[in-house]
Amino acid sequence: MQEFDLSRFEYSLPEGLISQHPPKDRSSSRLMVLDRGTGATAHRSFPDITRSLRPGDCLVLNDSKVFPARFLGRKETGGQAECLLLHYPDEIAPGTAHAQALLRSSKPFRPGMRIVCGEDLSIIIRSLFGDGKAEVELVHAGDLSSALDKRGWVPLPPYIRRMPEASDRDRYQTVYAADAGSVAAPTAGLHFTRELLDDIGKAKVSIVRVTLHVGLGTFAPIRCSDVREHRIHAEWIRVPEETAETIAETHSRGGRVVAVGTTSVRAIEAAATEDGHIRPVEGACTLYIVPGYRFRVVDAMVTNFHLPASSLLVLVSAFAGRERILAAYEEAIREGYRFYSYGDAMLII
Repeated sequence: MQEFDLSRFEYSLPEGLISQHPPKDRSSSRLMVLDRGTGATAHRSFPDITRSLRPGDCLVLNDSKVFPARFLGRKETGGQAECLLLHYPDEIAPGTAHAQALLRSSKPFRPGMRIVCGEDLSIIIRSLFGDGKAEVELVHAGDLSSALDKRGWVPLPPYIRRMPEASDRDRYQTVYAADAGSVAAPTAGLHFTRELLDDIGKAKVSIVRVTLHVGLGTFAPIRCSDVREHRIHAEWIRVPEETAETIAETHSRGGRVVAVGTTSVRAIEAAATEDGHIRPVEGACTLYIVPGYRFRVVDAMVTNFHLPASSLLVLVSAFAGRERILAAYEEAIREGYRFYSYGDAMLII
């Protein structure tokens, strides 16, 4: 039982190591390489990832695109209000869309209340669920995507203690992002440049894509003492047929499947059968990985450094072992690595 106690996934991080801005260049991040078999570590620059990849390997990218999901506005009473959409809105009629959201204000909300974000966008609260969650209706002029782009802010996580800047629209986004739907970036992919991906392809490493739209399931905190009792909110995934076929071919010829980010891990593991066969999938994903999980597809993983006692830290602990992960984190702290979304990266082999 103690193995699954939430307190076992805690660690102490100096505030100054929480990266508040992206590095000047994407590929200038540092890379810790962790051998999950021996616990050995190496310290490199991110472009050195090519030294750890082999011809015949397969790199799996999550191509979900972050949309401007954070909105600041005023209630009709004049008070300020903030709304974070939890998924891309479902358009139900011209000029009207629905979504679930997290709301914040100095005073309580009530159903029917309107938050005015601009002359072309208002958010109407339809129902309240507790814990700040609500069902909302977006009333917009013109194209929905244009209204979101114009009035929305980049949904930077709360540990980045500043307002979003214009540059965040580009930097809090992977260079291969394609399908809008995430409210948080799949941050392990932020380190890749187009040039680096070209170099990886030239090294005879296959590059395939999946989609997992990051929502509350990925970043919701664990609130139970036994991590096994946590439940992941559903997130939409797509594993295309071409991706499934390439992964199967990779394993058949002895190559490794290297997942970029915990979201890619969850997408392809959710698409796998008990015997490791991977099939095309499109739909809801609630896969939650804890220690003891048998990985069916993933052989190696690129990931950032995660928050204490988070489902993401639990996942990487399931892959490499809790003690080895926490020892590697302590080493990263001693070495001055940058943590969280805009921080440095780890390659677990």
